[in-house]
Amino acid sequence: MVASQRPEATAMKWRSPTLDPDLDGNGNHSPALEEDKRREANRQLVQAFNQNEKLVNALYEAREQITALKEEVDKLCAPPSTYGVYLAANENNTVTILSQGRKVKVNLHPSIKPETLKPGQELILNEGLNVIEAVAYEIQGEVVILKEQLDPERALITLRADEERVGIIAEPLRAVRMKPGDHLLLDTKSGYLLEKLPKTEVEDLTLEEVPDIGYDHIGGLGDQIEAIKDAVELPYLYADYYKEHKLTPPKGVLLYGPPGCGKTMIAKAVANNLAEKISEKRGEKIKGFFLNIKGPELLNKYVGETERKIREIFVKAKEKAAEDVPVIVFFDEMDALFRTRGTGISSDVETTIVPQLLAEIDGVEGLKNVIVIGASNRQDLIDPAILRPGRLDVKIKIERPDRGAAADIFAKYLTADIPFAESETRGGDVAAAIPSMITTTVETMYSLSEENRFLEVTYANGDKEVLYFKDFSSGAMIESVVRRAKKLALKRYIAGGPKGIMVDDLLTAVREEFQENEDLPNTSNPDDWAKIAGKKGERIVYVKPLMGETTETLRSVEKVVNTGQYI
Repeated sequence: MVASQRPEATAMKWRSPTLDPDLDGNGNHSPALEEDKRREANRQLVQAFNQNEKLVNALYEAREQITALKEEVDKLCAPPSTYGVYLAANENNTVTILSQGRKVKVNLHPSIKPETLKPGQELILNEGLNVIEAVAYEIQGEVVILKEQLDPERALITLRADEERVGIIAEPLRAVRMKPGDHLLLDTKSGYLLEKLPKTEVEDLTLEEVPDIGYDHIGGLGDQIEAIKDAVELPYLYADYYKEHKLTPPKGVLLYGPPGCGKTMIAKAVANNLAEKISEKRGEKIKGFFLNIKGPELLNKYVGETERKIREIFVKAKEKAAEDVPVIVFFDEMDALFRTRGTGISSDVETTIVPQLLAEIDGVEGLKNVIVIGASNRQDLIDPAILRPGRLDVKIKIERPDRGAAADIFAKYLTADIPFAESETRGGDVAAAIPSMITTTVETMYSLSEENRFLEVTYANGDKEVLYFKDFSSGAMIESVVRRAKKLALKRYIAGGPKGIMVDDLLTAVREEFQENEDLPNTSNPDDWAKIAGKKGERIVYVKPLMGETTETLRSVEKVVNTGQYI
């Protein structure tokens, strides 16, 4: 059965050439079929080429990743590199370095030349402790103080706890001018002094730029300004005349008086005006220096630190004065630093601070082109040795402004370039309206009316006196009054009212200023308060506020525990 089927199957598989649609009558393939086969072969060839390109790229990327991983493995397996500090060069291309606290003589990498290395410079060493790379200097370390430079390469320095050590001066520091007291950066591992550091604690307390304030900015202090001109400017402008008359210029000036009356402002104007006068005389621009010492910030809990800062301040002043320019050293709130020795409540720090200042003012070296100006509202607390002739020679009292001085101060702040209400100018003449407004305001401030009664003081002998607000006026208070008036005018204009300052604004500002000050008098220690406020004379035992209703029962000073100089 199977054998009989095989021929049939064979016959079925065989096809006649004439019946095959892909063949022509001669039994050959048609041209269209040949073209299709050729295109198919080309497509397969392009596909194979693209696949081959992808395989090549993948192989290349894999090889790069293997190389990178091998490098990473080599880095991780490499021994650590140590650091050293270059000391000196030797013969045969070797150098002496300091590594891990010991001196080592090592070889240099061929690419590194010994002459390019500087003492104190850091080096990178391989596992054999040979130099393979030179890097920069260390940027951290311990802050030390220069005591003395022994030679161009060594210096005596002071460490913490006043320990002394000899340090080696690094190459970059050898070209820097150093003086005793400078702060230096010490690399404790190598003993090299690497950098000169700024004295930030002293720089914060001083202002070297001359303030842009002239005498024309100060009102009501004509006599005081004339006195300080005679004391400060004449010795600089007419130095030859002083020598001819064998007259010694004053070393210092004390400005004293109640707060807010222009002491600090005068000191700033002195520096500015003196520099201008000297510039005019010499025919060249002279830059003066104004060292503004904020007294309380000099105080330090560590013994000797305050004295050191005072020394550094005068060293700085002498450096500037050596350039033949005037230097003003201004001590604000002088009573905070240099009070009478032996009067300390909790410490006796003034027993060493005062002698330090005295030594700087009239020491062996002396001061040239340097003048000391002190300001205080409690001059009775300053040590008498500072105030004697030859130190702070000139003492100028800055009084509270009277009517004329108050009008002058008002004129400094009420100028024609600020807006005034049309109801005040009467036709736009602002220059004519301002004096009238000032006169009305000053009369209100200085009148002896009931509403201006401020305090009733009782003295130790039983006498009583009524003090008015005029007795406590100051330039700072007048400036505050003008500022309040400007604010009132501004708020009215914003609300839709007329623009500009009116007399009523100034009078309202005066009344608000008085009301804010009514609770400020110290009733527990009135005598000390009165001295600060500028009221001297018989001791005050009672202070009774008179403005407004006062129900508080005032007590005598003798019944109150004294809590110190200030409350």
